[in-house]
Amino acid sequence: MVKVLFICTGNICRSPTAEGVFRALVQENQLEQEIEIDSVGTGSWHVGNPPDPRSQEAAAKRGFDLSYMRARLIDSQDILNSDYLIAMDATNVESLHLIVPAKMRGKLSRFLEFVPKLGQKDVPDPYYDGGAGFDLVLDLIEEASQGLLRHIQKSDL
Repeated sequence: MVKVLFICTGNICRSPTAEGVFRALVQENQLEQEIEIDSVGTGSWHVGNPPDPRSQEAAAKRGFDLSYMRARLIDSQDILNSDYLIAMDATNVESLHLIVPAKMRGKLSRFLEFVPKLGQKDVPDPYYDGGAGFDLVLDLIEEASQGLLRHIQKSDL
């Protein structure tokens, strides 16, 4: 079983969106028995809360359900048990460098590394942005999800 963990700051916008989109892609490819997916945040402000309503609304318009998710904080078991630690931006990577042991940092990537043609490294945080920010996040995450799945299929399955 390949374990993928998506990570953003509060686990209410980008990482649950990535979890929902990637989960749907894995299901579409009938790989649910081979790939496990979860999401977490590096900060505890929103622990226990559902994804931001704007994230849920944007995702629902594209057929992705995020309503069952609840924000949680990354812990040492997440780091140990995950094969892929997928950060949304450079700030998340910096935060993770404080808690991920050096010998495990090979598991750590920025999500958009899986679509280098975009020429962009970070999935922007839409929390303080208007509604269009949530659609952009979905666009980026949908593309990166395809790239990540291709990578996992080549490397791990």
